[in-house]
Amino acid sequence: MTTKTIEQKKEGKDNRPPVIAVLGHIDHGKSTLIDYIRKTNVTGSEAGGITQHISAYEITHTSKDGQRKRITFIDTPGHEAFTSIRTRCTNIADIAVLIVSAEDGVKPQTLEVYKYIKECSLPYLVAITKVDKPSADIARTKQNLAENGIYVEGYGGNIPVIEISAVSGKGVDEFLDMIALMSELEGKTAEKDTLGSGVIIESRLDPKRGITAVGVIKNGTIRCGLFAASSGAVAPIRFFFDAEGNTVDELSFSSPIQIIGWDKMPNIGAEFKTFLKKDEAISFAKETEINSDVTKSEHKAKGEDMSYLPLIIKADTSGSLEVITNELEKLTRERIVPKILLSGVGSINENDIKSALATTGATIIGFNTKIDSQAAALAERSNITILSFNIIYELTDKIKVLLSERE
Repeated sequence: MTTKTIEQKKEGKDNRPPVIAVLGHIDHGKSTLIDYIRKTNVTGSEAGGITQHISAYEITHTSKDGQRKRITFIDTPGHEAFTSIRTRCTNIADIAVLIVSAEDGVKPQTLEVYKYIKECSLPYLVAITKVDKPSADIARTKQNLAENGIYVEGYGGNIPVIEISAVSGKGVDEFLDMIALMSELEGKTAEKDTLGSGVIIESRLDPKRGITAVGVIKNGTIRCGLFAASSGAVAPIRFFFDAEGNTVDELSFSSPIQIIGWDKMPNIGAEFKTFLKKDEAISFAKETEINSDVTKSEHKAKGEDMSYLPLIIKADTSGSLEVITNELEKLTRERIVPKILLSGVGSINENDIKSALATTGATIIGFNTKIDSQAAALAERSNITILSFNIIYELTDKIKVLLSERE
């Protein structure tokens, strides 16, 4: 037993499995790689074939020496609109994987996420994907990386680089072995026999389960009977789910977790803790509440001659809502700007229609969310426009059209 291991045992700590941020440009194969590792096809079910949410998955890898290692992957969107989500991901992770396509080489979001990796001082490796494609050029890709200051092994640096095909599986075992090795060298530890805590990575309103938050546990263990608290929100933990949606009795550090039954929407990126008593959870929630109303936001325009495009925004998750709001802030034209009257997570309901009726020319925008039947009927009777989207850039393109029509 090494000196380091002895010291950890004395402190009552265990080695903590790594949390891996998978980052890169859009369509460079991030989700496809994770699909291969998990033996799933998440990419095939995503609108437009692109990732638009942050997701966490846990796998067990058996290394060459027969050891079984747990690894948690956080998959992130590559589209330029999802900058805030990628930034948040690098703050949660222990190790980053910079995905670069052997067909395309370095692209704008490649450089963007590389900047975040360096700012967070994250250890990282480069995975060159799509090496099975006819137009793949691995040597050119490595040279392209070097030209942008990313020096991999064999090209002027010591950054580990793995060549991967998510179709044939070439390089995937080596990729997982490298992550396990880097994790061992990092030596992250955590305490199992303490109340669990972690970070919220996404939240949404489930029509059957109520407000649901997805988090990654960074320390301790979570069991039924506890109370979770985060950023002004509290949830009694009667039961919970793992990354695959299965109910489980307990989860420990590095595992993704879905906690249901929150009394309000916890903020993404916020710390969560668990407590034995409800009053302790309420106290922590109050201490960490952020003074920002996520259900109402407004774009402020300068100048008396500005016109507004009044909008009501409903989205499937807090992350989606944040991205949409940020993107709309970029769409200000010379004499007209989008103005968000109301925004929130969940289906489009009657209250949204009534809010639209209170403002002349208001349009309701839905992103990956449903329209309640009563709301649809009221909107039709009241001649309220509802526009639904499931791809972010189609939404922003439509808003640009609406703005130009009203200029």
